[in-house]
Amino acid sequence: MNKDFRIFYMGGQWNIVHVPEKPNGFGVLILGDTNHFVDEEKSLWIQHLGRRRIISQLLEEGYTIFYSNLYGTNWGSKKAKDFVKQLYHIVLKQEILNDKIHILVEGMGGLIALQLMEEMPHQLRSVAMINPCLDLQNHLEQEKERRFFFKKLRREIAEAYNFPIEQMDNELKLLKMEQFKTTIPVKIWQTTTGFIYDPNRHCKKFEELRKKEQSPIQLTFHLVEKRYSYGYSICQFFRKYEHRL
Repeated sequence: MNKDFRIFYMGGQWNIVHVPEKPNGFGVLILGDTNHFVDEEKSLWIQHLGRRRIISQLLEEGYTIFYSNLYGTNWGSKKAKDFVKQLYHIVLKQEILNDKIHILVEGMGGLIALQLMEEMPHQLRSVAMINPCLDLQNHLEQEKERRFFFKKLRREIAEAYNFPIEQMDNELKLLKMEQFKTTIPVKIWQTTTGFIYDPNRHCKKFEELRKKEQSPIQLTFHLVEKRYSYGYSICQFFRKYEHRL
């Protein structure tokens, strides 16, 4: 990948914008998983071969891509969500882009995506998700079986949300997936194995919820080896929702 990106510091976080050679006028916000990072020189999506392939394919199709370090393991916190909204406005001032953007989610990024779909529906076109986490309480339940990871997860969530661990159960009840009534188009690429977030607790549950709301999503299952070969499929999905500017 050529140096087609610029990195800038804002609000205590490193952020990155990838600019295509031939912009199509549409932006893509990436919301990453727990291993996602941006520093002063690089990002996970530049370093990791599979993710870099997706970035390259999006750039080939003309998409301007932006994302942030976003406090590391933010677990969908309000602080992280508010920062993303600020980043959206900054990037739209700097780049010539349509104000309705797409979102690309991996893992934990799904928690912020749900909130953005609810709070800024008129600024979003569609959301593509790879193995998403969509219900934090369910993920916590799942991790109870792995004691070490469960304790670590509880600490991370308490730190991200800035509440005492003892209050966690009450606080997380306010973040149930069922409260999100969004109708933004969503497509999920889910691997059949090698996942962190149990699809029955996350994407399948979300599929059922949206079906009840009469706003179905697309859910496709793939072999884990194909996990980062979705780039052009994601572009095809995005293009479906670009006819109306």
